[in-house]
Amino acid sequence: MKACPELNSPRSVLIIDNSAESREVFRTVLSTRGIELLEASNARQGLEMLREHHPRVVVLDLEAQQADDEMLRDEYDHESASQQASLVILGTARRYDAALPKDRVVPKPYHYGPVIRTIERLL
Repeated sequence: MKACPELNSPRSVLIIDNSAESREVFRTVLSTRGIELLEASNARQGLEMLREHHPRVVVLDLEAQQADDEMLRDEYDHESASQQASLVILGTARRYDAALPKDRVVPKPYHYGPVIRTIERLL
């Protein structure tokens, strides 16, 4: 877990990904743009951080540990909506296809550039 931005920071992003390498890429790129970053290596930890820190954007890799748990995904839907956080899904997410704009469901394999641009646009 990384240092936490202030609550409701308008330029904060929560990255939930079990890949330390992916989190490192996001951390490097986003921090150079002045964006505060929270990191979680599994979906349960990410949900706790979402509730506690209220990031503006949540990037959820569906391959993160526990992210395939339907109840947990429902909690993400609810928490993101109630906190007005924008949710970006990495991976195949049929259940989100109709609910989220097309550019916020990013199939794998993905390039970081379009994901970073989506995050910046949502901030």
